[in-house]
This record gives sequence, C-alpha cells and structure tokens, in this order.
Amino acid sequence: MRHFLNLTDAGPDAIAAMLDDALTRKQARAGWPKGRADADAPLAGHVLAMIFEKNSTRTRVSFDMAIRQLGGQSIVMEAGQMQLGRGETVADTARVLSAYVDAIMIRTDDHAKVEEMAHYATVPVINGLTDASHPCQIMADLLTIIEAGKALPGLKVAWLGDGNNVLASIVEAAGLMQFDVVAACPQGFQPEEEAIVRGNGRARVVSDPREAVAGADIVVTDTWISMGQAHADTKLRAMMPYQVDAALMATAKPDAKFLHCLPAHRGEEVTPEVIDGAQSLIWAEAENRLHAQKSVLRWCFGQIG
Repeated sequence: MRHFLNLTDAGPDAIAAMLDDALTRKQARAGWPKGRADADAPLAGHVLAMIFEKNSTRTRVSFDMAIRQLGGQSIVMEAGQMQLGRGETVADTARVLSAYVDAIMIRTDDHAKVEEMAHYATVPVINGLTDASHPCQIMADLLTIIEAGKALPGLKVAWLGDGNNVLASIVEAAGLMQFDVVAACPQGFQPEEEAIVRGNGRARVVSDPREAVAGADIVVTDTWISMGQAHADTKLRAMMPYQVDAALMATAKPDAKFLHCLPAHRGEEVTPEVIDGAQSLIWAEAENRLHAQKSVLRWCFGQIG
C-alpha cells in the first residue's frame, strides 16, 4: 500500500519520476479543454474520496480535476457534513471509505489524523495538508522550479517568515533532492528542530532575512496568519521585517524566482511589486498543483516508480 503522507514516503527516485511524468503529461495536454481525459486515461474506473476539514480552493479543484483528467471520478466531502464531524472516529471512517472508493485525500489539522487514516485504510491515503506538512504543495513547487530551467541539486532556496508546515516540507525535499534551504524566521516563530533535522544537513535557520536571500535561486514565503488563526497583531509586528519586497529580492541572484503557495496577503508577507512582478511564478505554481498531483495519484496506484 502506497500512502503519500510526506515526501519521504516516496523517496528521491520516485519524486524525480513523478516530476518527469507530471511535466510530460502537462506538455501533452497543451491546448486541450481542461475536462478532457488524458489519452491513456490511466485511472479510468477509479474513484477518489476527498475529505476537507479545512477550507480549500487549490487543493479541492486541483485534485478534483486531477482524477478526472486521469480518467477517474471524485467524491467531495466536508467533514462537518459527515459522521466524522459528529464523533465517528477517523479509523472507522477509513474502514468504511475503503470499501467504497479507491483512494482517499484528506485536508485536515492534526497530522496524527492522516496517519490514523492511513493505518486503518486499505486504499492509498494522500495528505492534502496538515499542520505539520504540505507535501503536495512542494511537489508543485519542485515542478515549477524545474520548468523554470533550474536543476534541483545545489539550488539555494530562501524562506522568509513563519516556520510552518510548508517550510517543513521544503526542508524535507531539500534533504531528498540535494538542494539547500536557508530560512529566516523571527524569534518565537522558528520551525521545530525535528523539521530541520529531516533536511539531512541541507537546511539552516537564521534571523537575518538578507542573509537568507543573498545569492538565492528561489525565494519563498507564505501567509503569516495560517488558516484558523486569529489576525494576531503581535505576530504581524514580529514578521514585518521578513516581508519580501523589491529591495530584498535584489539581494538574490539576478535570475531568482519568487514562489508563494497562496492565498497571499499583499502588503504583509510580500509586496505587490514582487508577487505580481516578472520574477514571480505563482500562477504557474498554482497550476502545477494539478499536474504534480496527477503523478502523485499514479504513484499511489503503483503506476510510477
């Protein structure tokens, strides 16, 4: 059984194979209607159940379209409208859904929930986001970087702001794909040491944003106020020195690219001139959620790697 809860579940060879497959399939679809299935429809007859305990735009639509383009179908469920939202256990939900569908994607808060889902499910389980990690987003980011003509080994990625779940997965990817991450985070908002350890020596945390960005190939940030958090003035004040603006981007390499997983708050973590500027790849990054996740689905069913 192949579950995709973290990038390590697949490993570097499988990640490379998935990225290659995603790029090939994306190129093969150029000019096609979005709802048309891929020529080989490799997951025809398969059904993906999607469980949402957190709001979603990109994860919801990209996974829905991913399984359709692969020839399959989806069932979308809000946790509050399921028995899961009325006290049924994750384990019981996993057992029941495994009898109905071929794979489960869950977007939730506590990472222990996806682990429990995977433990009791008899079909592949995919982590659509937890508070601890966001592997599907990073697959899209890696695909976007490769599309931009940059090789992953030896790359320098700068992270600015909160030491959150997205950073944890970027660090995990760095250890697997042999690139470096320098994260600039304010005191009290650094990532957990365990997350940095997963980088296998390829990641470090600094306090100076200019140190992180200096000579970077890729500059990444994320919203400072995560889903479900209050709009905390104290946190915003601590984060403002880490805002990505034109002056900070100028310390990166001249051909550096900017990434943001969205949704964005212009004027907070990034200025409009950067996120809407020539170095920004955010729209390609968002689209690549679809293409990367198609290959994740294929990997889960043993069609890749």
